Order: sequence, then C-alpha cells, then structure tokens
Amino acid sequence: MRIDMHAHYFPTEYLDKLEACGSGFTAIARGLGAGDDPGEIDKRLALMDAAGVDMQLLSATPQLPVFDRPGDAIDSAKLANDLYADLISRYPRRFAGLATTPLPHGEAAAEELSRAMDELGLHGASIGTEVAYRTLGDRSFEPLWSELDRRNAILYIHASGQDAASPLIADHGLRWVVGAPFEDTIGLLHLMAAGVVRRHPNIKFLVAHLGGPLPFLAQRIDDNRPYWQEGFPERPTQAWRKMWWDAANFHGPALRCAVDTFGADRIVLGSDFPYVQGDLYLRARTYIEEAGLSATSVEGILERNAAALLGL
Repeated sequence: MRIDMHAHYFPTEYLDKLEACGSGFTAIARGLGAGDDPGEIDKRLALMDAAGVDMQLLSATPQLPVFDRPGDAIDSAKLANDLYADLISRYPRRFAGLATTPLPHGEAAAEELSRAMDELGLHGASIGTEVAYRTLGDRSFEPLWSELDRRNAILYIHASGQDAASPLIADHGLRWVVGAPFEDTIGLLHLMAAGVVRRHPNIKFLVAHLGGPLPFLAQRIDDNRPYWQEGFPERPTQAWRKMWWDAANFHGPALRCAVDTFGADRIVLGSDFPYVQGDLYLRARTYIEEAGLSATSVEGILERNAAALLGL
C-alpha cells in the first residue's frame, strides 16, 4: 500500500472556528484545494490516483487550536477531529487521520486524544514544534505524552510556521523556505533534551520534512551530547533509528543522507499536500525512485514502511 504520510486537510468550518477564536493564521490554508468541498475532495483523489497513492494520512498542522482559553482550544480540537472522522468514514480506503489536540492544556489534550482514538479511529496526534512559544519539553504537556506512550501511538511533529521565533527569518520572507525545516529539527531536539523521548519509549515519533537539517548535523549533535541539559540515554543517532521520517524534501542527496543516518526502513513517503500539487505531487514519489537508492530501499519507502507504522 502506498501511503502519503504528509498531507493536510483544512475543512472550512474548522478554519472558521479558529478564526472566530482569534487565529490570524488561516489564510495560508484556504483556497488551496485542501478543504471539504466535494469538488476539492474529487480533485484530491484524482491527483492521488495519478501519482499512484492509495491513501493519505491527514493532519491539521500547522492550523492548530493554540488558545489560552481552554474552551476555545478544546471545542476547536473536537470539531477538527469530528470533521476528520466524517471524511474518513466516507473514504475509509483513501484516508486515515491524526488527532488535533488542545495544547497547551495538557490534561485536556490527553482526554481529546483518547476520544479521537477510541471513538473516531484516529491513529495518534499531530503537533507543532512549539506551543505558544513554549518548547515541546514543557512539563505541562506531560499528560499528552503519557497517553500517547500508553497507547503506542503516533506523534507527528510538524513545523509550526512561527519562524523559529527569529526576526532574521520572519522579517525576510524565510518562514517556509528555511524556518520550517529548522523548526522540525529544533522541536524534536527540545523533546529529546527534556527527556520526553527517554521517558516515553512507546511513542511512535514521526517527523516532517526528513527532520529538516537533522541528518546533515547528526555527527555534530552526537558529539555535543554531553552538553545537553538532561542528556540522552543513548546517542541521538541511535534514538533516531527508532523514529520515522517523512520524505517531503524532494532532493535526492538529502534523501541519501537521511537513509544513511536513519535507515531506509524508517523513511516514509510524504508530499506536503496541498502545498505540493500537480507535477510536484508526482515528484514526491519519483524523486525517491531516482535518488540512487537500492531497489529494496525504494520499495520500503514507497510501499511498506508507512503501512507498518500505521499497522495496516
């Protein structure tokens, strides 16, 4: 089964809810073909068919309900998950989904994860790389990590689109070109430095965009392990070989570096739909086929690894 593990779904009702609660971030998710209009769904399915993609794993990142008021965050997360479950129920062979949770409210996030998995059939949670400028190592998020760990569930880490809190990125139009992949690296390292990965070995960590520059920096990070605040129980590169990484990068040399760093069995197909469409969507597959990897590695990345991660 060929599964695109990095695809977004932005129902209009959910985006409207976020906006009503104070989000000023929804414009980047509208009018791109990732909504719930029947025509948009039909076009999405046709694009998947043209690329030979059987299924998409859907996530709402970076359109997440990060609100100070618990009611706003909880109601928005529930709406997102209900809308995801509705689409999946209509196309069970074409879509699977990850839950949206109401972080920064840790207990409520754990409760909504439980509902989304038990009642709606979602496979875990998707999160941004920071939450209201708190790192993912914030202790108040521990209830969510504990619930994910208890369930052996997926935690999908995707850039928040907050410029890594740097005006050098924000003020120069570099949010998605440079900021997002660096956020992927920074968010995961925050989790590791805070001991979240060590305390919760059953979480199935899935990181977007090949982990950003992480594979390139692997030896540097390993060498500096003693200086981390809480340290790691093992070398970071060893921990990474227990995680998964989506291939939404489209650069053959980067993919080869990631295969050497993480292992080909830990990399899955990813497109970043709807921000990649048309011929670029097809390239999500073809660049893997043309990257100079072994036939076994290509087959695993395209056909086996994602299905194994999802238990399909």
